[in-house]
Amino acid sequence: MLDPDGLNVWCDRRLVGYLWRNVQGLIGFRYEEEWLTQGEFAISHTLPLREEDFTPEAGLAHRFFANLLPEGGVRDKIVRDLKITNTDFNLLRAIGGECAGAFSILQAEHQPSTEHEYYKVTDEELANLVVRRGHVYTWTANERPRLSLAGAQDKCPVLVKDNSYWLPRKESPSSHILKFELSDYRHLPAYETYTTLLAEAIGLPVVEIQLRSIADTNYALIERYDRNKLENGQIVRLHQEDFCQALGFGYERKYQEDGGPTFADCYWLVQDVSTDPANDVQHLLRWQIFNVLAGNSDGHAKNLSLLYQVNGEVRLAPFYDLVCTRAIERIDYRLAFSVGEERNPGIVSMKHWDVLAQQCGLRPRFLQDQVQDVATRLLEKLQPARERFESLYGEYAALQRIEQVVTKQCRRTVNERV
Repeated sequence: MLDPDGLNVWCDRRLVGYLWRNVQGLIGFRYEEEWLTQGEFAISHTLPLREEDFTPEAGLAHRFFANLLPEGGVRDKIVRDLKITNTDFNLLRAIGGECAGAFSILQAEHQPSTEHEYYKVTDEELANLVVRRGHVYTWTANERPRLSLAGAQDKCPVLVKDNSYWLPRKESPSSHILKFELSDYRHLPAYETYTTLLAEAIGLPVVEIQLRSIADTNYALIERYDRNKLENGQIVRLHQEDFCQALGFGYERKYQEDGGPTFADCYWLVQDVSTDPANDVQHLLRWQIFNVLAGNSDGHAKNLSLLYQVNGEVRLAPFYDLVCTRAIERIDYRLAFSVGEERNPGIVSMKHWDVLAQQCGLRPRFLQDQVQDVATRLLEKLQPARERFESLYGEYAALQRIEQVVTKQCRRTVNERV
């Protein structure tokens, strides 16, 4: 190990490499020699296999690993409850055992457990968990998991087994994610469920999501695409990286307006890295069109990921975090990715899509046809998706706000082409 205060990066029980920090707190990374000699995979598009260190000063390693961490108020609460200094390295040391993707980040003196351990959540505890919006770090020290999920929204990883929820202990893997109502946005779980069903209805590959409730409070149960369940019930982690990681951007630059990736950057990444680029860039294009037409203005670079599959393929991951944000007051309506340099979805027109087509090396007419097709399909599937939602979860009047956004945007788009 490079220093006694460093961290080890594990993939199952295989040592991937080492993390350390310099006096400024920046993180460096070095691959373990055996990981290199056995021909294992590179952990990121920005961190290729090599013997040389990825130095803290270069910033690539720091940005990759910091992107695994929670953000904003969620991060602040964890720091307060664990009573640790608010640095990326300290958070990785405290909660890096169960991250997005395949890796566990552990202190140098610790090795991954040979057996997975879980704590069964009772109905009363689940109700409290939902009320606390998944905040598990105030539980007793013996029950504290080592959970890190990126993003600014409250969420909690769990194992679903025998129709019960189990909290992972230490670095044991989870199978699902719980996402919760927020104090100012209580419709969020329902909106995400319905928006995801709508995306699925028009043919987009999406995560499996269910709307559930306890003690008159809704939450969303989402199956993790970066986990495989074996026949013996064991959970296997799959490697993934979000587009900020793959393109070398820090989480603070996930939005284009903050200096983050453009949609064209994401398009060319998929073109270069995917083992099935024809299908994946098609899905990516239709995801961006869907976001504009279905009111999801928060489709940023951390809401896209590459999934490294067990057969060696690298594919665009199923789409997640799909919410019609324009149906929620007090949320920025402007698009996370601009279309032809325009971020107001209410005035995006075919001329803007033509500019985006040129930025992606596409024929403008091809992208125009895609926009029209998505708009037509959304109008056709809006009512069936609502009926499916209500057949599963009952009537939900607030979905009318989503329908109004989608109908207005799609009709405007269809009429523009006539």
